[in-house]
Amino acid sequence: MSANSAERPRSLEVVLVKGGRTKIRYAAELVADDGTRIAVRAPWSGDGVRDFGFVRFEPGDVFTEYYWRDRWYAVKEVRDAAGALKGWYCDVTRPAALSGTELVVEDLDLDLWRSADGTDVLRLDEDEFAESGLERSDPEAAAAAVAALDELEAFATVEGGLESLLA
Repeated sequence: MSANSAERPRSLEVVLVKGGRTKIRYAAELVADDGTRIAVRAPWSGDGVRDFGFVRFEPGDVFTEYYWRDRWYAVKEVRDAAGALKGWYCDVTRPAALSGTELVVEDLDLDLWRSADGTDVLRLDEDEFAESGLERSDPEAAAAAVAALDELEAFATVEGGLESLLA
């Protein structure tokens, strides 16, 4: 489906797969699809508040999510109900696949958080990634995942880096 297609769906279902099973599925509004990058917007889809210590996701939060068909990550801009930027939550994933109205993304456990003011850039879940066994079962994918996390961290530590990635 081309980015300019009049038949482009206005809403999608984001399907996050982890370890071969659907972890979560939620409705999202299609914002843009240029053939390489897909952008969607969705409200926080979790139950209640999720407090990570460095950020709280809660009802009313809005996520503008960017997925690539040729990159091993997704970047999610997180805003509160009033529109104030909380930061960016980045997932290391296999490249996204759009099939009909389903945007399927395979989570590879590694994540990165960058606060809105840039003072916090945190690599997350490296222990889960090590325990996943991906390095043994699919060494090429594991190497791509680690490289993707390094690339995200490089963008996140440069002022305006993540913003330029999403522009």
